[in-house]
Amino acid sequence: MTDPPKTRAPGRSAGDRYKWTALTNTTAAVFMSALDGSIVLIALPAIFRGVHLDPLAPGNIAYLLWMIMGYRLVQAVLVVTVGRLGDMYGRVRIYNSGFAVFTFASILLSFDPFDGGHGAMWLIAWRVVQAVGGSMLAANSAAILTDAFPKEQRGFALGINQVAGLAGMFLGLVAGGLLSAWDWRAVFWVNVPVGVFFTLWAYRTLRETGKRGGGRIDWWGNITFAVGLSAVLIAVTFGLQPYGGHTMGWTNPLVDGLIAGGLVLLAAFVAIENRVSAPMIQLGLFRLRAFTFGNLAGLGISIGRGGMQFVLIIWLQGIWLPLHGYDYSDTPLWAGIFMLPLTAGFLAAGPVSGYLSDRLGSRGLATGGAVLFGASFLGLMLLPINFSYWIFAVLIALNGIASGMFASPNSSSIMGSVPAQLRGVASGMRATFQNSGTAVSIGVFFSLVIAGLAHSLPRTLTTGLREQGVAAHVATQVGGLPPVSSLFAAQLGVNPIKHLLQPSGALTHLTAVQQQTLTGRRFFPTLISGPFHSGLVIVFAFGATLAFLAALASLLRGNSLTAKTPGPPTAATGTTLAAATDDGAETTRAETSMRPDPGDWPISTGETPPWH
Repeated sequence: MTDPPKTRAPGRSAGDRYKWTALTNTTAAVFMSALDGSIVLIALPAIFRGVHLDPLAPGNIAYLLWMIMGYRLVQAVLVVTVGRLGDMYGRVRIYNSGFAVFTFASILLSFDPFDGGHGAMWLIAWRVVQAVGGSMLAANSAAILTDAFPKEQRGFALGINQVAGLAGMFLGLVAGGLLSAWDWRAVFWVNVPVGVFFTLWAYRTLRETGKRGGGRIDWWGNITFAVGLSAVLIAVTFGLQPYGGHTMGWTNPLVDGLIAGGLVLLAAFVAIENRVSAPMIQLGLFRLRAFTFGNLAGLGISIGRGGMQFVLIIWLQGIWLPLHGYDYSDTPLWAGIFMLPLTAGFLAAGPVSGYLSDRLGSRGLATGGAVLFGASFLGLMLLPINFSYWIFAVLIALNGIASGMFASPNSSSIMGSVPAQLRGVASGMRATFQNSGTAVSIGVFFSLVIAGLAHSLPRTLTTGLREQGVAAHVATQVGGLPPVSSLFAAQLGVNPIKHLLQPSGALTHLTAVQQQTLTGRRFFPTLISGPFHSGLVIVFAFGATLAFLAALASLLRGNSLTAKTPGPPTAATGTTLAAATDDGAETTRAETSMRPDPGDWPISTGETPPWH
């Protein structure tokens, strides 16, 4: 008698191993991509010193803005396109190519051969290429995971992946401070060994497990979408720069033209997508409540999160840390360290909420996270400008927990609501909402802060300089300068008073005590505190409003059905369509009397609904 053949334990099956391989690799990818979106924020002072460029010179503000926003702009524009390419030609193929592009661009970023403006342009150009690779990773990672994991574990996997991206965004602040203190090129070196290893590993281990949609590229749709969205986001970037006698550029005809032209192209894009046989995106997906309201909620949270990150860096580096005795040269590093509770909140809540969403459903957790996110903004709004750190730490930790509570269930709900063959483009659309929100958030929050500063900073700065002996005409001239320079100085951890007074030679006519006061750690932070706090109140009130609107959108997502590829024919109906509800239950159309309206079928590729 022979022994029965041995069977491999389910936990050790090849498929089981593959899903964890896919999770590890895609998590590393989104972490790296998000890390590079924020690491430059803290490293900017060292980068500009490294290429011998004065970031506060009027002509150089554009370089600084593009170093911050260019990466996000490209990701916002490209993720839908590369997600669609993943559906057509294979998600793993596009993903693997993205890892290679990202790593190659990181290598060239660290070998900038130029100085001054040319050096800055080299960095901006290769950051754009790096963002192309990051888009290919971000657009397909969620789709790869959705293909690899069963429904009951999908929320956990997407939660880990999403939190890795958010954690990378905030750990980039600490990493940027630590690495730039050693060498500014190190902020790009850090990607190289990790990128090379995971690129090779991805090519060796990842495989296509999802269905390819085939079809052809919608060139007109791609062009109108890319150019239209780029025009709007470029207009936001130019709108932050002074124009004429105005503090910002929103009255610049170029800005108005770009916004108008961009909106016209985006309207043309929608019209094109409704008419072509193989559209770039499936507008029919917006008929799914979970997809539509999940993305709207994600957009609101993304705008609030990106803007808050930017404002907190300015608050810490430009005001709070100098007031507490930290040298300006050290403030970038310490700003990242003091924001660690935010990252800790992400890391604690994200995986747990993903795990719970698989069992309890997505809507309650995501909605509760959005409400808590808004409440943390209200708490920050009530803080004095020179706050007690422990209160601040609790509030930003709650904000991090709220983001983790929201992100994982929201992503799981969105990705679980679409047909399997459209997961790549759905992932790209989700990433577009998120990246567009982050890019727009900097423009929106920056404009709100400048509006608050412009109201009272000129008078406050002029009065403060005159009290320290600066001549009236010089003090008036400096006080009348656009507040954008002071805001950038705060964000870069630089005391701008010496920079602003140097051209006139006013410092040489003052006593040693007056010079020390003006260029010391306390004068500028104390001076800017009042005007900056006025801007903070506006910013945090706006962030709270966005969060509560996101909570409403999340609540409206309902207990959505998850469309799946048609199953084999049955005696009852000829076809089946599995329907996964938000609480995890699964039924088939053959087991219920429900017959959805054919208009609910989101596929606009000429197919008939599978229940017909």
